[in-house]
Amino acid sequence: MTNLRPVAYSMGLVMCGVALMLCMPALVAIVDGNTDWWHFISAALMSAFIGGVTVAASWERGPVALTLRQAFLVTIFGWIVVSVLASIPFYGLGYSLTDAVFESMSGITTTGATVFTHLDDLPLGILLWRALLQWVGGIGIIAMAVLMLPLLRVGGMQLFRIESPENADKASARAVRTIFQIFFIYVMLITACGIIYFYLGMSAFDAITHAMTTLSTGGYSTHDMSFGWFREPALHWFAVLFMLLGSLPFYLYVRALGGDPRRLFDDEQVRCFVSFVAIASVGMAVWLYFQRDTSFLNALLLAAFNVTSVVTTTGYASDDYTMWGVGAAGLFVALSFVGGCSGSTAGAIKMYRLQIVWRIVRAYVKRLYSPNRMITLRYKGNVLADDVPHAILAFLAVFIATVALFTVILSLTGVDFVTAYSSSVTAIANVGPGVGPTGGPAGTLSSQARLAQRGV
Repeated sequence: MTNLRPVAYSMGLVMCGVALMLCMPALVAIVDGNTDWWHFISAALMSAFIGGVTVAASWERGPVALTLRQAFLVTIFGWIVVSVLASIPFYGLGYSLTDAVFESMSGITTTGATVFTHLDDLPLGILLWRALLQWVGGIGIIAMAVLMLPLLRVGGMQLFRIESPENADKASARAVRTIFQIFFIYVMLITACGIIYFYLGMSAFDAITHAMTTLSTGGYSTHDMSFGWFREPALHWFAVLFMLLGSLPFYLYVRALGGDPRRLFDDEQVRCFVSFVAIASVGMAVWLYFQRDTSFLNALLLAAFNVTSVVTTTGYASDDYTMWGVGAAGLFVALSFVGGCSGSTAGAIKMYRLQIVWRIVRAYVKRLYSPNRMITLRYKGNVLADDVPHAILAFLAVFIATVALFTVILSLTGVDFVTAYSSSVTAIANVGPGVGPTGGPAGTLSSQARLAQRGV
């Protein structure tokens, strides 16, 4: 039987961490003169009390060491507990419990789908809290991808297991050091992004919140028009750059800073990902150029921003791309499946899995006309272990089956099929906006919007 005491201890520390985080938007709300500060303080007190009691009840002498199973439980329950506690300020704002938990879960998982409307009129504390959730969720996803998933051998992530010394203590120390290095790089990139945003015309508050949600590839904005609120083209181009940086492998940043910058540019996954985004952006720009009365440069900016936003699962929108034509809408749904690179803040399938699936399909076709041919699957010059293709195919099967299941479930609630399908894809892929009357980049998933669509 699994010893749950270390799990409870870790969860208590997580709750205490949430309590500290809640103090930041509370302070902003007080400075801004909004009475909603009390919702943050009450949530912080509740989190601190429950977390403190849990830590005290599960405390043991000596350092806490988690087994693989215990770490897996902490990861699962961590997302749930943080989402529930983080929803308290939203609930206090007058949203239903369902909508409040939805918003916090969407934030902490960096999905970016929202039930909020009239963002321009919301208190600054609430807007900052949404951005903070995505900031924390982004680094949490990176930590899980770098440390947890390779050990759990989920979806072929064993390919990216960090090399560690044979001694367990040295391996643990190396893992902790790697996480601190990644966190430092994450903060530095967000800081650089915020400074550039501010220099190019954003307010200080918008620059801070959008920097957090850009690098975390979350996509929460402080405006109903999302990134389309900002008209400066340079802002959009730099947003494209930082969305791409957030969707690259952070462990390669560590190695690049360690004296081997070529590892980042020579990586097969990175080259394929960047090339794919570039080709898709240029192709969509050509489509827009002939569909709209606009210059090619403007079409390229619109295409590059929105394609990058969807592929990296950020979820920003500078325009309603569902109005670009049926072909464009279909392409954006397809792009939702792609995702960024392994060990990044991006979601969806990820580029390395698509690369390996292509190798599997190619090998299978070759065996059809040459049954006795021996084909060795390789990735990055290394022979793939036998369990990697099976893990990736199993991941894809579960991914597609989950999309199908929830498409049916949403359809049974009365939602139109296009919205049901695209919402399932974008939620599971952590993209955020999809296509359809309520789930598109110009829509919202609020209860009021869903009821209006159904004519209630």
